[in-house]
Amino acid sequence: MSPPFRAGERVSLRALEITDVPKLQGWVNDPEVTQYVLSGRRPVNAIREMEWIQKLYTNDEDVVFAIVKNDGGEHIGICGLHQMGPIDRFGVAGIIIGEPSLWGQGFGTEAMRLLIAHGFDVLNLHRIELAVYENNPRAMKSYTKLGFVEEGRLRQKRFKNGRWLDEVIMSILRTEWRT
Repeated sequence: MSPPFRAGERVSLRALEITDVPKLQGWVNDPEVTQYVLSGRRPVNAIREMEWIQKLYTNDEDVVFAIVKNDGGEHIGICGLHQMGPIDRFGVAGIIIGEPSLWGQGFGTEAMRLLIAHGFDVLNLHRIELAVYENNPRAMKSYTKLGFVEEGRLRQKRFKNGRWLDEVIMSILRTEWRT
């Protein structure tokens, strides 16, 4: 496995590896894990997941990390910044904690803190934004704790599990970031 790229108190971020494919494939095909993300609409096989990882390392618009626990190195999720460009200097953040037994314990908040620091301190981003479903108050609380502010709602934008959901748009600017 790759060594930690950015370490926090309880979790670290490291590069994704091809050996992560089985875990990633399991998460993306688990309806409980994907209930708050756009994926999960069709099964993903190992080939497609491997192609996705390989594609990440051929462009400058995306950076995605494995989230690992510091005590033992267990791979518990992924997070990343997407759609980055050199002129507007913004990124769209995303995160999945793939192990439901670890939800609500602060691992996602800590991983996002590391990701935001990387975005502002290393990638020189000016703005980081994200979208979260209205039915995910735990995530909204975490993002607010990190300094994200709600900018608006895209009403009934996503159809998920038989109902229409608002997408809440949140962002944080470099000048608002506190480490």
